[in-house]
Amino acid sequence: MQILIAEDDERLAAALEKILKDNDYDVDVVHDGQEGLNYATVGRYDVIILDVMMPKMNGFEVTKEIRRAGISTPVMLLTARDATADKIVGFDSGADDYMTKPFSPAELMAHLRALTRRQGEVQFERLKAGDLDLNLESYELTCGKKSIQLSFKEFSILKILMSNPGAVVSKETLIEKAWGISSSAGDNNVEAYISFLRKKLSHLDSKSKIETIRRAGYRLAEEE
Repeated sequence: MQILIAEDDERLAAALEKILKDNDYDVDVVHDGQEGLNYATVGRYDVIILDVMMPKMNGFEVTKEIRRAGISTPVMLLTARDATADKIVGFDSGADDYMTKPFSPAELMAHLRALTRRQGEVQFERLKAGDLDLNLESYELTCGKKSIQLSFKEFSILKILMSNPGAVVSKETLIEKAWGISSSAGDNNVEAYISFLRKKLSHLDSKSKIETIRRAGYRLAEEE
């Protein structure tokens, strides 16, 4: 199960990460609202945990943008403020749960269990861009009547590109999303998997192409 944490207090973020990893969750951690939004909109998470008071964008603003983007992932807001008015703002922004600091690890895990039980109502099955159809459960890529199986890394990279069709995605972003923030993967790793994906798109006779944008990154575009 994949969790995103956006928390500007690095000590608290590290503590939350440890609690979740000790309970067998996979965790991505960022430290400001804008980066939290970036991750939320290109990644596939089971729960998103947002601090309310963060630099660049606060938790309320991030939640609104997540919902505006059509993302239904459960959102939990964390705050030191327990005023009823703040909680109303949080829920009106589209949050599913609200926890007031400080809280115990047991309380956090109980809230997460409740949120993931509700998530059965949310379906994340397919992603479409151009003539491509990516099955998010089986990692199968389809174009017309042809299909091909992707490896996990191929899937991770293509999912990012298909989530942002026409937009340039940097190698750094692909490394962070597909390999992880602390990974030692480099440009050569990205280039190798982009090559694999291009061959698979060619095999499918897809009109969609992965273009190299010099000194910027890659983008998924469809031939005229």
